Amino acid sequence: MLDLQTPLAASSDDAARATPAQAPYDPAYDPLTARQVGTGCDYAPTYWIATAGKPPADDGPIVADTDADVVIIGSGFTGLTAAIFLAERYGIKATVLEANRVSWGCSTRNGGQAQCASGRLKRSQWIQRYGLDTALKLHRECVEGMQTFKSLIADIDCDPQPGGHLYIAHKDRVMPSLEKEARLLRETFDYDARIIDGDTVKREWVGDSEAAGAMHEPEGIGIHAAKLAFGYHRKARALGVKIHPASPVLGWETHGDVHHLRTPGGVVKARAVGMATGGYVTGQLSPHLKNRLLPILSNSMVTRPLTEAEIEATGFRTRQVLTDTRILRHYYRLLPDNRVQIGSRSAISGRDAPRERYAAVLRGDLERKFPALAGIEIDYSWWGWVDVSHDMMPRIHQPDPKESVYYALGYGGNGVMYSAQAGKRLAQWIAGEGRSLDLPIFTSKLPFPNLRERIESEAFAPFRRFGQRFLYRYYYFKDEVL
Repeated sequence: MLDLQTPLAASSDDAARATPAQAPYDPAYDPLTARQVGTGCDYAPTYWIATAGKPPADDGPIVADTDADVVIIGSGFTGLTAAIFLAERYGIKATVLEANRVSWGCSTRNGGQAQCASGRLKRSQWIQRYGLDTALKLHRECVEGMQTFKSLIADIDCDPQPGGHLYIAHKDRVMPSLEKEARLLRETFDYDARIIDGDTVKREWVGDSEAAGAMHEPEGIGIHAAKLAFGYHRKARALGVKIHPASPVLGWETHGDVHHLRTPGGVVKARAVGMATGGYVTGQLSPHLKNRLLPILSNSMVTRPLTEAEIEATGFRTRQVLTDTRILRHYYRLLPDNRVQIGSRSAISGRDAPRERYAAVLRGDLERKFPALAGIEIDYSWWGWVDVSHDMMPRIHQPDPKESVYYALGYGGNGVMYSAQAGKRLAQWIAGEGRSLDLPIFTSKLPFPNLRERIESEAFAPFRRFGQRFLYRYYYFKDEVL
């Protein structure tokens, strides 16, 4: 258990420092090339932020040297839920440091789809990689994670849309593998997935013109991302958690068993540090994270509200979360206010992200699925970074057993639900109970990329994008041509 009885040394300088001014949102930010994530930057112009109401009160930036039992770096879903579990289960009041505004990154830019998944791999791929016994344990971890998530959001007004997840085959040739996966889920994992033929999908579920059929799984909830983030924020502060925006970690030294985290306003000393920075971490934060994630961009857009006639024309008879079977998949649904939200992969680099052609591609995808929406007004369009690990699975881990440093990262786009469970597991690690966690996502580090990429310095990181461009072209060929 984390020893919180012995007080840390007194602050060496408790003089107040100036509060950094709020900076504008940088649409071209790229964690692979940036040296620092920013200080006090405003939110991205997402539908979620525009409709969530006023952000909750926080504790302001760090303005003097201070002590903390535990510091969590990152105030998104993972960081806030870790702080909640630390307070509720272990009586540990964390201090959360956020570079920009609270929940500025992944947590207010995602698609709001909570699915029963962890990472990018399917259950059949778990069996191939880890063996059946471990795959069954991973599935139980996801099912438990969904219950953790439901429990956390029970008293948060985040516009939940429950009922399950419809995984839509975008071509006929995908159906055999989808049927095989559904059978495996039912017979091996005791998870009630069922196959629906294309005509039934279009008649009874949604009029996606591409739908050749679908697999329906019983677990899946759509949420309002910013309302959820703000709900976690309120819950954490009510438990005594301190949340400091505009407080990026600019330097990190460890003396003995105490971490000294330098922010613009002062040094924060802590006995333990949890990193929960999602897809926005740069290579400068910690050697434990350098080159261990490949951040990729995802675009999202939201239409104006549909009329009743347009809802009928698009065949939306469900408000459950929807994804298609492309490798470069689409995620979409009808929101509670009758807008359609859709997202998919985007540009390769932050520099390219603001180019109109990427929004135009996504609009074209929407209109291909729903021809009745051709020319519809798009009220919100944004993009954000997704934290993808090099083996497509997350890690909640202590990378060096001699250091009281932990991380929870690498969800690969499936973090809305699993971040709640990851926050709980991160809290276990920080509180000294992590050794009881025996799944590969808890017992191994985030992996390095291939050997060539490993020996490249941070200065050559942009060249890793060439491989990503090649992969995207290959994936497009597999999705659309084969």
